[in-house]
Amino acid sequence: MKGIRSKSFDTPDEARRFPYMESQLAHVGAVAVGRAVLEPGWRWSTSIGPVIGDRSCQVHHVNLVLSGRIRFEMDDGETGEFSANTVVDVPPGHDAWVVGDEPVVIIDLYGNAGDVGMLTGRQRIVTTILMSDIVDSTANATRLGDARWGQLLGDHNRLVRARLDRFGGSEVNTTGDGFIATFPSALAALRSALAIRDGVPMLDLMVRIGVHTGEVELVAGDVHGVAVHAAARLMSAAAPGEIVTSQLTRGLVEGSGLEFEARGAQSVKGFEHPIEMYALRG
Repeated sequence: MKGIRSKSFDTPDEARRFPYMESQLAHVGAVAVGRAVLEPGWRWSTSIGPVIGDRSCQVHHVNLVLSGRIRFEMDDGETGEFSANTVVDVPPGHDAWVVGDEPVVIIDLYGNAGDVGMLTGRQRIVTTILMSDIVDSTANATRLGDARWGQLLGDHNRLVRARLDRFGGSEVNTTGDGFIATFPSALAALRSALAIRDGVPMLDLMVRIGVHTGEVELVAGDVHGVAVHAAARLMSAAAPGEIVTSQLTRGLVEGSGLEFEARGAQSVKGFEHPIEMYALRG
C-alpha cells in the first residue's frame, strides 16, 4: 500500500508494564517500533528477567537514548554506559539498568521491540559443527608442568584458530584442550579439520576431530541441540589423528575428491539409533 502512514505512542498498538518500566509498541507497516520509559531503580534482570524466566535479555536491540543514562552489561562482562542522543547496538545476552536519578527514555529502532518482556524465540540454523580435542592432554600437562603446558596450549590455540579462519569457520567455544566451531559448508569444515590435524604434529601434539551437519539452536553466541551432541560422539569415536564424520556430512561433499573409510553404524550414548560413521582419509 502506497502513501504516508503514522502511529502515535499516545495511542499505541500495545502497552506493557513492568516494575519501574512502561513501554508502548507502535506498528507502522511491517515495522514494530518501541518506546520505553525506565524509572530509577529499573534493571532488566530484576524487572523483566523473573517474569520470562531468563537470566539475561536475549533480544537484539538498536536503541536511541532520548534522555537519562543507561548501562548495558554483556554476559561476557563487556559494559557500556550511554546518555542522550546516542544510538546503541546491543547484541543478545545482556543486562541493563538505569544510572542515576533521571528516568531513561529509549526508542527501539531495530524492529525487535515486540519481543520486549516476551518469552524469547530461539534462532535455529543448519550448520556443520567441528569439534576437536587434544589427545592425552592430561598426560602431556603432567609431563610438561603447568608453565610449559600453558605455552604449548597457547600455540595450539593459535594454530587452530588460524585454520578455522582460513576456511570460514566461526569459533563457538573452547573446551580447555579443544574447540567447537561452526561452518557454512560441510566441505569447508572437513578441509579445516584436515588442516588442523596435519598442523598440530609440528607442536608434537595429536588431535581427534568430529564433524557433523545438523540443526542447532543459537543462544547468546553458543550452540545447543542434538547435532552438537552427535559431533561430540563422533569426536570420541575418532582414534588419535583421525577425523570422523557422519553419513549426512559425507553425502554433502560427494564429488569433492575427499575420500572416506566406512566405520559402520555405531551405537552411542544418548542416541536411540546408531550413527553411521566415516573416517576422512588422506
